[in-house]
Amino acid sequence: MGVTTLFRIEKKFADEMIAHAIEDAPNECCGIIAGKDGKVTQVYRAINAHLSPYSYTIDTKDLLRIDGEISDREWEWIGIYHSHTFTEAYPSATDINLAFLPNLLYFLVSLRDSSSPDLRAFHIFREDGTVTEEPLAIFE
Repeated sequence: MGVTTLFRIEKKFADEMIAHAIEDAPNECCGIIAGKDGKVTQVYRAINAHLSPYSYTIDTKDLLRIDGEISDREWEWIGIYHSHTFTEAYPSATDINLAFLPNLLYFLVSLRDSSSPDLRAFHIFREDGTVTEEPLAIFE
């Protein structure tokens, strides 16, 4: 299990994830967050191959395209994000089972209260089902 730390992210990147969630509703959205040295440099919107309000899978072609761009820019994966359109911003049992990359942050946008979307980040340890929230500091 990791140590809980404050993760800093620029408002424009938080806003991008929230905008994507709103635009794809009622289906869940998904994407990848990339950066350098732990600092976010890009939010990549991805296609949800499931086109579902209850689950997501990043489209394989989109995943390869995004991963190639991250590699070409010599960035690293920082996290994966997706939305919950009807429930809180907390990993579901399905989210935990699909969390294959424990070093990444998993960002969740909840639209349960559409007038006040909620963005949270977690480390998920699939092996034992442990979920640790990482506090977010959103700055200009």
